[in-house]
Amino acid sequence: MINLMYLVFIAMLALNVSADVLNGFDKVEDGLRASTANLSERNTLILDELGAYNDRNPDKAGEWYGKGRQVRAMSDSLSTYIESLKVRMVQKADGKKGDVTHIKKRDDVEAASVVMLSPIDGQGRILREAVDAYRTRIAAFLPDNGRKRLIENNLDTGAKGGKSWEASLFEHMPVSAAVTLLSKLQNDIRSAEGEALDNLLSSVDVGDFRVNRVNAYVIPESDVVIQGGTYNARIVLSAEDSTKYPAIRVNGRTLDASQKGVFSASAGSVGTFPVEGYIELPNADGSVLRRTFQSRYTVIEPMATIAPVLMNVLYAGIDNEISISVPGFAPQDVTATMTNGTLARRGSLWVARPSAVGQNATVSIAARTGSQSRTLISKEFRVRALPDPTPYIEYTDGNGNPAMFKGGALSKAVLMNADGIKAAIDDGILNIPFRVKSFRTVFFDSMGNAIPEISDGSRFSARQKEQMRRLARGNYFYISGVMASGPDATEREIAVIEVRVR
Repeated sequence: MINLMYLVFIAMLALNVSADVLNGFDKVEDGLRASTANLSERNTLILDELGAYNDRNPDKAGEWYGKGRQVRAMSDSLSTYIESLKVRMVQKADGKKGDVTHIKKRDDVEAASVVMLSPIDGQGRILREAVDAYRTRIAAFLPDNGRKRLIENNLDTGAKGGKSWEASLFEHMPVSAAVTLLSKLQNDIRSAEGEALDNLLSSVDVGDFRVNRVNAYVIPESDVVIQGGTYNARIVLSAEDSTKYPAIRVNGRTLDASQKGVFSASAGSVGTFPVEGYIELPNADGSVLRRTFQSRYTVIEPMATIAPVLMNVLYAGIDNEISISVPGFAPQDVTATMTNGTLARRGSLWVARPSAVGQNATVSIAARTGSQSRTLISKEFRVRALPDPTPYIEYTDGNGNPAMFKGGALSKAVLMNADGIKAAIDDGILNIPFRVKSFRTVFFDSMGNAIPEISDGSRFSARQKEQMRRLARGNYFYISGVMASGPDATEREIAVIEVRVR
């Protein structure tokens, strides 16, 4: 279920690559990396157990340990190849120094297509064939048909919607989403590796372990669950007797034998939740072997982020909104600090106000657990001065909607109805008004002589209006020397507007 949730989540987000959505990809990527690391660590523990038993009894355990090393080797090889594809995508988008953990051009929709779908050296087909080969080989270590179907579904590379597997995943996909998809594939590989290693371990006679090597494990599909999804985990002994089913009690209730050790819990709210209990298995002498287990899982919000609204840049002189969310912690238990400026909570957001331009600012997030506070993450942001605003004439279009004229042809009626000019930064990221303090117009007489006129503050003066009234169709004039000041209290001369009478 969690794998399906990730696919649906990523497919939906690929339709909208706003800053918030791209930040959401980063958070999902972080969760996938952490989950994959946990799966890899758990797999290492199982392989180490096989190795230890091989050291004590190589005649009996040698075959299973050798197969376990094969599983680990082919899993590492495929995972390393996938990691190299991530690097190639990011370097295609950001250049040779591109960093997978700090992608700059996250909304680049060409890099993934070039790396994976190029007709000359596209890696998509190669990756698909490698996953197919891995799926076939790993399934050979799983005699249980149910587990085989799980692996085959997770690593399915069939065509989707009339497109090849690789085209359906990487065609016109933002690089952040493509990297997250590859991380999800790595997570599935480690999950498949774990199923195979767990089966190899269970193939060793449990009797040889009863004295000192029987352990209980919680094996989750993922340690991180998207809110609204389902947490799934297998509760198993490190070695199994296929003729007996252990009695499993988890979180105060006994699992039905038909569930075959699969524990499910609805993820209705965010936070961290325990998974604890014990497993009992009858010994041949009639005694009962009990092993306790303890684990936990974390439920996060679908769009949990720790990111600035304006991506990785903070602007001096203005309030920069930052969204901070730490899954598993209540908002009142989360604190944040900032260097080179101030940081304060404002409702559900935080507001950063940097002090000095050119000096980076570092935002640190901490969370309180009990009487202790622990720093979770620190992120560095560049601090820049506000860019120059654009001057414009405000008017109402034919549909009655406000419009901005920034240069070109304009009807004389609209021009005569305009009061003056305004200025603002409106580039799709920032939307900051500036105050126009003065400007001049330059008209031309019939001899081509320039006639400058000075404004009345931000408004057209009477002399400027008179000159406009005399303009004929095709005549033009310039608005220049526009002086404007913004929220950072700096005054600057901004761009020239050319006006042609239509």
